[in-house]
Amino acid sequence: MGWGVLRRHVVAGLCAGPALLMGSAPLLAGAWTLAAGRGELIVTGTFSSATRFFDAAAALRVAPRYNKFELNALLEYGATDRVTVMVAPGAQHVDIAEPEAQRTGLGYSEIGARAALAGGTLADGSAWVLSGQTLLRVPGTFERANPAAVGSTEPELDVRGLAGFAFAAGPFPAFVDLQLAQRFRFGGFPDELRADVTFGLRPAAHWLLLAQSLNVLSEGEGPSGFPSYRYHKFQLSAVYDLTTALSLQLGGFTTFAGRNALQENGLILGAWYRF
Repeated sequence: MGWGVLRRHVVAGLCAGPALLMGSAPLLAGAWTLAAGRGELIVTGTFSSATRFFDAAAALRVAPRYNKFELNALLEYGATDRVTVMVAPGAQHVDIAEPEAQRTGLGYSEIGARAALAGGTLADGSAWVLSGQTLLRVPGTFERANPAAVGSTEPELDVRGLAGFAFAAGPFPAFVDLQLAQRFRFGGFPDELRADVTFGLRPAAHWLLLAQSLNVLSEGEGPSGFPSYRYHKFQLSAVYDLTTALSLQLGGFTTFAGRNALQENGLILGAWYRF
């Protein structure tokens, strides 16, 4: 398969970029909701680059350069103790070598809500929660002619179930967050099944360590020339609490496996503000 055809597919499959799983407090993960009247703003800058891709046999091959910078803001607010509303605007710059093209402008913006469905505290003090979340993703451009915008010009709907479990890992507070999503993509691109796992550990009072597995599987093929695909990312990051309200994040990720997908590597910088 030629790189030109595959590259169009890859941009379509990876346009969203890696997702960060944040939640209701410095310790907890995405399944938890915020308390009524409480909010959190997370601003994240992500730079990623790729010079290789996984072919149809999942083997790595050399590819023309692909660079992307994304700036995203996630604002969450507790409408009630059980319902958190959110809005997440984004901007991006994409620079590709073949065909030579660039795009700078709005990326996907999201609006939606997360609702706690069940939860409780166990005898040993650990806590669990089950939630549901729906997000409408609105593209920042409808310009299909620009190769750097392929795959990011159509609305999407993300519906997911979330499960969180907070516990003690020896002397350290920890959590596990599991998310399973169905992403409906319009404009002829295949829908996606997404499965994300986050493990968080607080080894010291001001530090939170996050390890994440982010997985995407296309449900069939897209328009003519767009094969089915899958990709799997591993992400590590550390969050440091400057104050009770402000935290800073530094991390990185790599696409360690895939098929018909870019082998991306990236750096993450973020700031969390709680109010």
